[in-house]
Amino acid sequence: MFLQDPYDLLFRKATAFHPSVSFLIGLYFKMGIFSGGTSVGSRADYVQFYGLAKDLWLPVSRETGTLLYMLARAMRAQHIVEFGTSFGISTIHLAAALRDNGGGKLITTEFEPSKIVCARQHVEEAGLADFVEIREGDALSTLATNLPETIDLVLLDGAKPLYPDILALQESRLRPGAMIVADNADYSPDYRARVRSPTAGYLSLPFDGDVELSMKLG
Repeated sequence: MFLQDPYDLLFRKATAFHPSVSFLIGLYFKMGIFSGGTSVGSRADYVQFYGLAKDLWLPVSRETGTLLYMLARAMRAQHIVEFGTSFGISTIHLAAALRDNGGGKLITTEFEPSKIVCARQHVEEAGLADFVEIREGDALSTLATNLPETIDLVLLDGAKPLYPDILALQESRLRPGAMIVADNADYSPDYRARVRSPTAGYLSLPFDGDVELSMKLG
């Protein structure tokens, strides 16, 4: 059963503390991590950025959270991968869908250790820990191995320039009809161009302004 009250509490906390996307992208530009949507900085740049952003909530919107739950329920998802746990708001939406589907596993990854501590607490308080595996570290490593044979749903909500690389790590495991939700995809033009290409094997369209919703064909 989808319960709104716990989500409302977390969203209220997030609203109090998270900055605008424009502020975050300003940090990207200032640090040389993100320039024109095509340049990705060094690993040291990302370490520095996430150090600055460690106290920022960076949540999906309420609408996107509801979309994630609806998609996972409608497609009876059992295997979900999330790039960018942050404080766990999207994680809880996805894990709740797995619970209500009768079971499954969400693999989620986060770079900042302090956020992982809070995310674990939020997931446990929601009674969803049995459905979630949180991996700590660089997603280019944490999502490179030990993934399910098939993946039903992917959420991309971490460092925007890495979206194409994270997709590439999972692409061979996406089942036909798998859904990919990319938050703030406008700030990853390379990713958006890839999933919208008529030869890439996806059907893709924007949702709610800054979300790209894509389906794996086949």
